[in-house]
Amino acid sequence: MLLLAALVSTAAWSCGFAQEIPVQRPLSLTKSKGSVRLECRFNDISGDFDGATIHWYQQKANKAPERILYLAGTKVVDKGFQERRYRVEKFSSQKLCILTINDVTPDDTATYYCAYWYDHCDFIHSEGYYSRVFGSGTKLIVSDKGQSQPSNFEILQKKHKNQMMYVCLIEKFYPEVIRVTWTEGENQKVTENIVKGEAWRPTEEDKYSISSWLTVPEENKDKKYFCNYEHESGKGSRANEDSSQKEECIPSPGNSTVVFNRDHLYHRTAYLVYIVLLLKSSMYYLIVLFFIYRAWAPTKHRRKKA
Repeated sequence: MLLLAALVSTAAWSCGFAQEIPVQRPLSLTKSKGSVRLECRFNDISGDFDGATIHWYQQKANKAPERILYLAGTKVVDKGFQERRYRVEKFSSQKLCILTINDVTPDDTATYYCAYWYDHCDFIHSEGYYSRVFGSGTKLIVSDKGQSQPSNFEILQKKHKNQMMYVCLIEKFYPEVIRVTWTEGENQKVTENIVKGEAWRPTEEDKYSISSWLTVPEENKDKKYFCNYEHESGKGSRANEDSSQKEECIPSPGNSTVVFNRDHLYHRTAYLVYIVLLLKSSMYYLIVLFFIYRAWAPTKHRRKKA
């Protein structure tokens, strides 16, 4: 969701405190027909939640987001976006807002964002003004193709100088929307020294893969780090020590357990080493040809002069 970074940047600071991004569930939803429910939880809103104005935006591919309706108190206001198909509900005790879309069609395929307005404090002018805080987003895919959980989930590790690098590889899942996080132990979230790649798809396949890198000092090599993913198909977690021992997926309830042994890692490593050696030998071959040509070219030139 490339828009999310731009939207989040509009949510600045209120009286010196950052506003929390509303959490939307699920990350994505794949369905061919029927109704869908998109949840948005507003933990940051204090006071009278019933009186808060909640906005819902729809962003289609390669287009700007467009507001489809907003809920002012208990009144739904829209701009003719098929009112009979949209329904919004508030649950004050949970600070939860749910958007229901009835009778979905392929035209409903888009990313949906909830949002709210909050007061800024201007200490210089002693005036208030409003900024928007957008939710994390839910991507709706109206298609006959169902979601599929990752077929491979592993952590590769490598020591580099005085650091340890862990690469979390998650392969062949659909749709492409996935959230990858790292934790030290099972609960302590890690946010520094992490690089997350974009989900990519081989040209001949219709499933996606993604990787995330975590770098830690070598003295932390005995600590247990977990790579965690959240996807429409479920959740999974794997510890770094699994890469040197028996590898097994730790899925959430409802997921089947996927087991990989060390041979899978060895075969992959051997393949990568083979490719590197092949490239090096090709490079050496070209270098040798270059020097042979340089030695041969002047001789040929002298013969032509003679």
